[in-house]
Amino acid sequence: MATLHRLTFKHARTTSRRGRLRAPRLTLVAAVALGLLAGTPAAVAAPGSSEIAAEQAQLSAEVDRLAEEVRAAEEQLQRMTVEAEAAADAALVARAELARAQADAEATARELSDAQAAVVAAEEDIADLGREAYMGADDRYGDIQLLLDAENPTELLQQAATMEVIGDHRADRLAEFLTVKQRVEEADRAAKAAVARLDEVARAADEAEAAANAHLAEAQGRYDETAARKAALDEQLRQAGERLAAAQGAEDAAAAWAAQQAASAAAAAPALAASGSGSGLVDGRVTSCYGPRWGTMHQGVDIAAPIGTPIYVPEGGVVLQAGPASGFGLAVYVQHADGQITLYGHVNQFFVSAGQVVEAGQQIAEVGNRGQSTGPHLHFEVHQGGLYASRVNPAPWLQAHGIAVNC
Repeated sequence: MATLHRLTFKHARTTSRRGRLRAPRLTLVAAVALGLLAGTPAAVAAPGSSEIAAEQAQLSAEVDRLAEEVRAAEEQLQRMTVEAEAAADAALVARAELARAQADAEATARELSDAQAAVVAAEEDIADLGREAYMGADDRYGDIQLLLDAENPTELLQQAATMEVIGDHRADRLAEFLTVKQRVEEADRAAKAAVARLDEVARAADEAEAAANAHLAEAQGRYDETAARKAALDEQLRQAGERLAAAQGAEDAAAAWAAQQAASAAAAAPALAASGSGSGLVDGRVTSCYGPRWGTMHQGVDIAAPIGTPIYVPEGGVVLQAGPASGFGLAVYVQHADGQITLYGHVNQFFVSAGQVVEAGQQIAEVGNRGQSTGPHLHFEVHQGGLYASRVNPAPWLQAHGIAVNC
């Protein structure tokens, strides 16, 4: 937390009150009196004070103008960051959907395999049934073969009952055989549909990621230009602010201006507490909150901080993923005891692995600028009902863990 320095001013004094000469005072009084008698106004202010006041007013106006330009540049940088993340978000959702489609395809493939195995077993059972009828010189063997041509179990049982060629036990076995055959057909259709959906989702994911990369390439160029302009404005603002502090009598103009800037930043966006032994998250400044931002939906909270700033997990849990993540470059996902998942995106490097149990306050990563990012920051999200199933405002979750955010 920045230390605020008290501004001190040097008041111009010619002499102490006790040691002030009487003659100049009498001369001033006399001059005022003469001026009144002559009908002309008398200047009672110290020589040069009007020039100092004018200089201070000019410097103050310059500082205000530069500060407004810096604010506009910062907002533009934040907007480009959010837009880049929003473009990447579509790719992230598409990749999550692809993972679910792959899981569905694998499940239907297993179901088809199980159904096919069941058909083989059922066919052997029907063969046994036929052999029983044949070995028993049962002239209804041909009728049994005809029954197998039935389209469904209901038709089979109706024909069997009409023909009175099989008993209840054999009817059950025949009905089970047809049911298993239907199961195979349904599983086969589901498997084909899953494969088709998988191809479609994979294509959509590739397109979304390509669009995100293209958006980032364009945004990065504009971001770099704006960042360079902001850096120049920051330097101009610093110089003008120090000149103003000096004109106002600050003993250390640079320290006075730095303290004023730190106080303004703290008032605009309080830092987030971070502690290795407590819950904590990261020391930084909130730049974008959850919700609609510049015509798009921002799914988390962005916290600007220098690259390498430690990131702590506010609550214990199990690491779901840690590593490359489309859009985030590198990210860490932690699932907590209540099922909620917290996401830490754009990290520079991470210090945990999938399946690892982490405790509250443990450092899991550090702030970076990877992926769809246009400046070093942490992107933090809270997911409910599964990864990318439903994302909610992280502010209440953070506040419940003693971390105040200015959102």
